[in-house]
Amino acid sequence: MIDILPTAQIVIAALLIVAILLQSRGSGLSSVFGGESTFYHTRRGMEKFIFWATVVLAILFIATGVAYFFV
Repeated sequence: MIDILPTAQIVIAALLIVAILLQSRGSGLSSVFGGESTFYHTRRGMEKFIFWATVVLAILFIATGVAYFFV
């Protein structure tokens, strides 16, 4: 069990990085040149899936860290 937790945490960390980088906010360099996006929109489709996958991966990452601390 103790050998699996660090490997699982590395895999979860890599997936979490990918999930965070896939999320697009639309406020990159456009705000520098005056194009500010201040409207509200709901998440739909793949954007919603990536958002919830990021939340789940973050919870799993924290859980594996806590589990490794207590084992």
